[in-house]
Amino acid sequence: MRVLGIDPGYNIVGFGVVESNGNKVIDYGVITTPKNMPMSERLKVIFDATNELIDNFQPDEVAFEELFFNNNQKTAVPVAQARGVLLLACKLKMDNLYEYTPLQIKQALTGVGRAEKKQVQYMVKSILGLESIPRPDDAADALAVALCHIQTNSVLTDNRV
Repeated sequence: MRVLGIDPGYNIVGFGVVESNGNKVIDYGVITTPKNMPMSERLKVIFDATNELIDNFQPDEVAFEELFFNNNQKTAVPVAQARGVLLLACKLKMDNLYEYTPLQIKQALTGVGRAEKKQVQYMVKSILGLESIPRPDDAADALAVALCHIQTNSVLTDNRV
């Protein structure tokens, strides 16, 4: 099974493609949008790039990190808009969409729901047999989402979007 993990954002969208057979990394990276670009154009860039990812990698399932806003309420609406565009792009191409909270992702990778970001990144590196922690952080986060899905989807049955 091939899983596309997505860490939603509007400045930076992280993505990671993992093959569940042996936890093999196919690719990872980010979709970026210029800060001076109007929001409608940024959303189109995200939509088009997501379509290209799906066409290129042909994932069987897509896993998203659920949005969580702690301190910066100013970014809540733009990030939610970007997530909506990501969901739409994926839904137009497939039905197997899932989402996981940051707590679920940390729990799946480290065994501790309140793990630090560095612990999760280290586990991504270890589980996938990478030489270094994937950069930027958004790409590492997306790989963590994909791994969480691979490790827990058979147990957590209510994570379908």
